[in-house]
Amino acid sequence: MTGNQKRSLFAAWGGIVLDGMDSFIFALVLVPAMKELLPKSGIVATTATLGTYGSLLFSVFLIGWGLSSLWGPLADRFGRVRTMMLAVLCYSLFTFLGCVAQNVWQLAIFRMFAGFGVGGEFVGAATLVAEELPENRRLQGAGFLNSAYYTGTFIAAALNYGIGAQYGWRAMFVVGGLPALFVAWIRYGVHEPERWKKHNQTAARVSARQSFMGLFTPEYRVRTVITCCLALISMIGLWAGTVYAPGAVTQVALREGYNAKEAAQIASWATMLLSAGTILACLTMHLMARSIGRRGAVGVFFAIMAVSVATGFGYAFYLTHNALATFITCLFFVGIGGGSFSVYLAWIPEQYRTECRGSALALAFGIGRFVAAGATFLVGMGVAAYGSIGVPVALTSLAFVAGLFVLRFAVETKDQLLPD
Repeated sequence: MTGNQKRSLFAAWGGIVLDGMDSFIFALVLVPAMKELLPKSGIVATTATLGTYGSLLFSVFLIGWGLSSLWGPLADRFGRVRTMMLAVLCYSLFTFLGCVAQNVWQLAIFRMFAGFGVGGEFVGAATLVAEELPENRRLQGAGFLNSAYYTGTFIAAALNYGIGAQYGWRAMFVVGGLPALFVAWIRYGVHEPERWKKHNQTAARVSARQSFMGLFTPEYRVRTVITCCLALISMIGLWAGTVYAPGAVTQVALREGYNAKEAAQIASWATMLLSAGTILACLTMHLMARSIGRRGAVGVFFAIMAVSVATGFGYAFYLTHNALATFITCLFFVGIGGGSFSVYLAWIPEQYRTECRGSALALAFGIGRFVAAGATFLVGMGVAAYGSIGVPVALTSLAFVAGLFVLRFAVETKDQLLPD
């Protein structure tokens, strides 16, 4: 690998580490933040309102991430590295502003724009790695890249253990603003991939609009729809399984006699274990995808998610004995099931040419998050109505069963070169 290939991989990886950290900060500080901000917003902080407004803010974050589809055409037109830098600045600023929020509505606005930046960085980083790495390293690079997001959640859990538990939820948002410093290294150390530069020099340069509309030509229309469906299925189940995991662990720990501080620390350890499962899956994904193909690998991850989410939230959460150990074990397998996203980072770029590759990644993950935002809010309403996290989250496992059917119609790109 050349120097720029190595720098590009680690810049993209570092950016997505920070994405994951930012995304999971709110999940970890949800309860204390809502308990403080809801009364300031004229809303009584009860179990029902905590669930409803917490889900609303998660949904707003996902809506912001969904709007990040706008970054894809910009990455195709103006470059992968430029897009990544601007997106990092965006989510750093609005995450930091969360520390000064005075009511739930201000925090909602800040989280929406933070989600917009997180999604943009993800698009720039994934496209950069797909185009810059050599063919024999690209699949491995995709797995390594996706492991970054869960490394970030691992770091967020560790920061919450050491900072959030000691200094409060606002301090966590202050830490979330630090990634802006990362932009300086990206700016001076990483260059645009040669594939993108060559395309812009030798081919007729297309506009951002043309890049996006290219996804709906007869050549790409069907695969675009299927890719978006698969991505949204992964997001519905994964977000429900991970977003509600800390709260569920906290509830089980309190039920088993731990105090509030101990329960929060156990939730942090459980989150780190979940993240470790996904990191393991991402780093070994290339072995599976090379052996049974991209469709086969996603199918295995879907099956693991369906079983682990249903078992963890539908069964282990309600046990009267050994519930905590059983539930946390299920969370580890939920983490492994999250490895499906690492397959997408290799699989989606393999289906599109350079002029619309960034747009394809952005659309698939953006549209999926719009639907996931609605699903997450519905799960929150279900939690409030049912009076429990368990069953409403367990029902999201049905999305993965549907995904196994949709997979039959997807294009297999095993052993194919990245198209120019």
